[in-house]
Amino acid sequence: MDSALIPNGVKRCSFWQFYLFIGAVGVVLLWGVLAMLLIWLKGLNQTNMNDAYGFALWIWADLAVIALGGGAFFTGFLKYIVGKDELKNIINYAVLIGFICYSSALLILAIDIGQPLRGWFIFWHANVHSMLTEVAFCLSCYFAVLTIEYIPLILENRQLDKVPFFHNLSHNMHEVMAVFAATGAFLSFFHQGSLGGVAGVLFGRPFAYREAFFIWPTTFFLFTWSAAACGPCFTIMLTRLIEKVTGKKLVKQNVIDLLAKIAGWMLLTYIIAKTIDTLYWANVTVPELGQTLAEFYSDNALYKMYFLFLEIGLFGFVPALILVTKKGRNNGFLLISAVILAVLGASLNRWVMVLQVMAVPVLPFESWNLYFPSWQEVATTILPVAYGVILVALSYRYLPVFPQEKALNPIDG
Repeated sequence: MDSALIPNGVKRCSFWQFYLFIGAVGVVLLWGVLAMLLIWLKGLNQTNMNDAYGFALWIWADLAVIALGGGAFFTGFLKYIVGKDELKNIINYAVLIGFICYSSALLILAIDIGQPLRGWFIFWHANVHSMLTEVAFCLSCYFAVLTIEYIPLILENRQLDKVPFFHNLSHNMHEVMAVFAATGAFLSFFHQGSLGGVAGVLFGRPFAYREAFFIWPTTFFLFTWSAAACGPCFTIMLTRLIEKVTGKKLVKQNVIDLLAKIAGWMLLTYIIAKTIDTLYWANVTVPELGQTLAEFYSDNALYKMYFLFLEIGLFGFVPALILVTKKGRNNGFLLISAVILAVLGASLNRWVMVLQVMAVPVLPFESWNLYFPSWQEVATTILPVAYGVILVALSYRYLPVFPQEKALNPIDG
């Protein structure tokens, strides 16, 4: 029925199978939309956030998807600026993932402000002394860049490409894509860093506070570094996932190997810097602020010290050492394990820098703040996941997302 829209030379599942899948995911999407509408219509009293937890599950999800969407800016930087031409075979998928992550981040922010009709206040009545203002501006601008990078892929649809105007527009946009890639890398560096900087300047929250390098706290650089390291890992992980689901080989091993190798070295250097920063914080910064490391961890399962060792060890050094070795990258099991661990590491880092920062008592008479999200918060956090699954499915079915798919999966006859 929709075969005329499917790219030439590739095979897709039947129409009814595809839309049965879309319908099942759509139910989850509608659950999230219902929760979102309840929050917009009734207010933030639909959540379990309170005076202690002004930032909670949403903001963790927001920071996590922004970090994991970093594969778009870093892959684009490597392809268009550094000249790693092999990455042209995965750049479309990286841009698609980045588009989903950043649109999801903006959606989460629209839900979080509680009054989305006043969202324009961020731009018109900007607080120029807040790093969150810079984050809002850069997020919005980079989402516009990702949209521009995604448009040529849409125009390469089998039917749209037949229209001369769309065909020429797509070709001309590809010619100047390096400009947008450079712009995206610039914007991403600052908003990724500023998200880390927000936590790092909280001198009233010793768990988050970090010393400054020039005028920026060290978390400014660590957040950008981790996004550049773990974003490509997220791209590789989802590439392998879609290959598993479709039963096809979509990207040649040399492309995955190159991206994994670069991500591995980025991750290794990041986790070394993270370790040095943590040791300095624990042994110098924290004592100067009148506290001890043990005071930042409790008996609660969500705030134990082993999370620190998990983040640096199992989710940091282990995947980094696998990815920097050729034997590790060539072993399918080790490769997928490494990228999953790296993704978990970035997500855990954002978790502790949001939720644990809020939980740790900062005054002698305070106790640990415990928090559990409402179903509305859970549903609206899952909403972007369902939206992302649907957009990936539609893009894969109707757009030439993977240039090497036709050669790797020839159709008999």
